[in-house]
Amino acid sequence: MNIQKKQYAVLFVCLGNICRSPLAEAIFQKKISENNLTHVFTCDSCGTGDYHIGQQPDPRTQAVAKKHHVPINHQCRQLRTSDFEAFDRIIAMDESNRKNILWKGGSSIQEKVWLMRAFDPEGGDEVPDPYHGNEKDFEEVYQILDRAIDSLIRELVKDKEITAPKSEV
Repeated sequence: MNIQKKQYAVLFVCLGNICRSPLAEAIFQKKISENNLTHVFTCDSCGTGDYHIGQQPDPRTQAVAKKHHVPINHQCRQLRTSDFEAFDRIIAMDESNRKNILWKGGSSIQEKVWLMRAFDPEGGDEVPDPYHGNEKDFEEVYQILDRAIDSLIRELVKDKEITAPKSEV
Protein backbone atom coordinates (compact mmCIF):
# COMPACT_ATOMS: atom_id res chain seq x y z
CA MET A 1 0.00 0.00 0.00
CA ASN A 2 1.35 3.42 -0.93
CA ILE A 3 0.57 5.83 1.91
CA GLN A 4 0.49 9.51 1.02
CA LYS A 5 1.42 11.95 3.79
CA LYS A 6 -1.58 14.23 3.20
CA GLN A 7 -3.55 11.93 5.48
CA TYR A 8 -2.77 10.91 9.04
CA ALA A 9 -1.47 7.37 8.69
CA VAL A 10 -1.93 4.61 11.27
CA LEU A 11 -0.12 1.25 11.12
CA PHE A 12 -1.36 -1.78 13.11
CA VAL A 13 1.31 -4.37 13.93
CA CYS A 14 1.24 -7.93 15.27
CA LEU A 15 3.56 -10.89 14.79
CA GLY A 16 2.49 -12.59 11.55
CA ASN A 17 -0.01 -10.07 10.13
CA ILE A 18 -2.69 -12.72 9.64
CA CYS A 19 -4.88 -12.40 12.76
CA ARG A 20 -4.87 -9.30 14.94
CA SER A 21 -3.37 -6.50 12.86
CA PRO A 22 -5.32 -7.09 9.61
CA LEU A 23 -8.51 -7.28 11.67
CA ALA A 24 -7.60 -4.00 13.41
CA GLU A 25 -6.91 -2.42 10.01
CA ALA A 26 -10.28 -3.58 8.67
CA ILE A 27 -12.22 -2.37 11.72
CA PHE A 28 -10.42 1.01 11.66
CA GLN A 29 -11.11 1.38 7.94
CA LYS A 30 -14.81 0.60 8.42
CA LYS A 31 -15.16 3.04 11.32
CA ILE A 32 -13.41 5.92 9.59
CA SER A 33 -15.60 5.32 6.55
CA GLU A 34 -18.78 5.26 8.64
CA ASN A 35 -17.71 8.51 10.32
CA ASN A 36 -16.78 10.33 7.10
CA LEU A 37 -13.11 10.49 8.09
CA THR A 38 -11.49 8.74 5.12
CA HIS A 39 -10.15 12.09 3.92
CA VAL A 40 -8.31 12.46 7.23
CA PHE A 41 -7.05 8.98 8.09
CA THR A 42 -5.50 6.07 6.27
CA CYS A 43 -4.24 2.79 7.67
CA ASP A 44 -2.39 -0.42 6.94
CA SER A 45 -1.13 -3.40 8.91
CA CYS A 46 1.95 -5.58 8.99
CA GLY A 47 3.80 -8.12 11.09
CA THR A 48 7.17 -8.03 12.78
CA GLY A 49 7.80 -11.60 11.57
CA ASP A 50 8.16 -12.82 8.01
CA TYR A 51 6.06 -15.97 8.42
CA HIS A 52 3.10 -15.17 6.15
CA ILE A 53 4.28 -12.57 3.63
CA GLY A 54 1.94 -12.44 0.64
CA GLN A 55 -0.81 -14.51 2.25
CA GLN A 56 -4.37 -13.52 3.02
CA PRO A 57 -5.47 -13.13 6.65
CA ASP A 58 -6.22 -16.32 8.59
CA PRO A 59 -9.60 -17.82 7.56
CA ARG A 60 -10.80 -17.45 11.17
CA THR A 61 -9.94 -13.72 11.04
CA GLN A 62 -11.88 -13.43 7.80
CA ALA A 63 -14.82 -15.32 9.35
CA VAL A 64 -15.07 -13.08 12.41
CA ALA A 65 -14.80 -9.98 10.21
CA LYS A 66 -17.58 -11.28 7.96
CA LYS A 67 -19.73 -12.13 11.00
CA HIS A 68 -19.51 -8.47 12.05
CA HIS A 69 -19.93 -7.07 8.51
CA VAL A 70 -16.37 -5.75 8.40
CA PRO A 71 -14.84 -5.92 4.91
CA ILE A 72 -11.31 -7.27 5.03
CA ASN A 73 -8.98 -7.15 2.06
CA HIS A 74 -5.33 -7.48 2.96
CA GLN A 75 -2.16 -9.16 1.78
CA CYS A 76 0.19 -9.91 4.67
CA ARG A 77 3.50 -8.10 4.81
CA GLN A 78 6.41 -7.51 7.15
CA LEU A 79 7.32 -4.26 8.90
CA ARG A 80 9.71 -2.14 6.78
CA THR A 81 12.05 0.64 7.84
CA SER A 82 10.17 2.96 5.46
CA ASP A 83 7.08 2.48 7.66
CA PHE A 84 8.69 4.59 10.38
CA GLU A 85 8.58 7.63 8.12
CA ALA A 86 5.31 6.83 6.33
CA PHE A 87 3.14 6.37 9.44
CA ASP A 88 2.25 8.89 12.11
CA ARG A 89 1.17 6.26 14.66
CA ILE A 90 2.25 2.64 14.95
CA ILE A 91 -0.08 0.55 17.08
CA ALA A 92 1.36 -2.70 18.47
CA MET A 93 -0.89 -5.52 19.58
CA ASP A 94 1.42 -6.63 22.39
CA GLU A 95 4.58 -5.73 24.26
CA SER A 96 6.78 -8.20 22.38
CA ASN A 97 5.87 -6.62 19.04
CA ARG A 98 6.24 -3.11 20.51
CA LYS A 99 9.79 -4.00 21.56
CA ASN A 100 10.55 -5.44 18.11
CA ILE A 101 9.23 -2.27 16.45
CA LEU A 102 11.41 -0.10 18.69
CA TRP A 103 14.42 -2.35 18.17
CA LYS A 104 14.06 -1.97 14.41
CA GLY A 105 13.14 1.72 14.42
CA GLY A 106 15.25 3.06 17.25
CA SER A 107 14.52 5.59 19.96
CA SER A 108 13.51 8.30 17.48
CA ILE A 109 10.17 6.55 16.84
CA GLN A 110 9.32 5.81 20.48
CA GLU A 111 6.66 8.54 20.75
CA LYS A 112 4.70 7.26 17.77
CA VAL A 113 4.51 3.61 18.98
CA TRP A 114 1.51 2.80 21.15
CA LEU A 115 -0.06 -0.39 22.52
CA MET A 116 -3.57 -1.15 21.24
CA ARG A 117 -4.96 -1.99 24.67
CA ALA A 118 -4.00 1.49 25.93
CA PHE A 119 -7.24 2.54 24.21
CA ASP A 120 -9.42 -0.28 25.54
CA PRO A 121 -11.97 1.23 27.95
CA GLU A 122 -12.11 -2.15 29.71
CA GLY A 123 -8.35 -2.09 30.27
CA GLY A 124 -5.88 -4.88 29.72
CA ASP A 125 -2.27 -5.08 28.68
CA GLU A 126 -2.18 -6.88 25.33
CA VAL A 127 -4.42 -8.09 22.55
CA PRO A 128 -4.08 -11.88 22.89
CA ASP A 129 -2.85 -13.78 19.85
CA PRO A 130 -5.73 -16.07 18.79
CA TYR A 131 -3.64 -18.02 16.25
CA HIS A 132 -3.55 -21.26 18.28
CA GLY A 133 -7.09 -20.73 19.56
CA ASN A 134 -10.61 -21.28 18.37
CA GLU A 135 -13.59 -19.23 17.18
CA LYS A 136 -14.20 -17.91 20.70
CA ASP A 137 -10.64 -16.53 20.86
CA PHE A 138 -11.06 -14.73 17.52
CA GLU A 139 -14.36 -13.27 18.73
CA GLU A 140 -12.65 -12.03 21.91
CA VAL A 141 -9.97 -10.31 19.82
CA TYR A 142 -12.67 -8.74 17.63
CA GLN A 143 -14.47 -7.34 20.69
CA ILE A 144 -11.23 -5.92 22.15
CA LEU A 145 -10.26 -4.29 18.84
CA ASP A 146 -13.76 -2.97 18.17
CA ARG A 147 -13.98 -1.03 21.43
CA ALA A 148 -10.30 0.01 21.51
CA ILE A 149 -10.47 1.38 17.96
CA ASP A 150 -13.49 3.51 18.89
CA SER A 151 -11.35 5.09 21.63
CA LEU A 152 -8.32 5.35 19.35
CA ILE A 153 -10.29 7.24 16.71
CA ARG A 154 -11.74 9.59 19.34
CA GLU A 155 -8.22 10.27 20.61
CA LEU A 156 -6.83 10.88 17.13
CA VAL A 157 -9.73 13.18 16.21
CA LYS A 158 -9.21 15.10 19.45
CA ASP A 159 -5.44 15.36 18.90
CA LYS A 160 -5.92 16.61 15.35
CA GLU A 161 -8.80 18.90 16.45
CA ILE A 162 -11.08 17.43 13.79
CA THR A 163 -14.81 17.86 13.84
CA ALA A 164 -16.30 14.55 12.76
CA PRO A 165 -19.25 15.23 10.46
CA LYS A 166 -22.74 13.94 11.32
CA SER A 167 -22.23 10.54 12.96
CA GLU A 168 -20.23 10.39 16.16
CA VAL A 169 -17.36 7.96 16.71
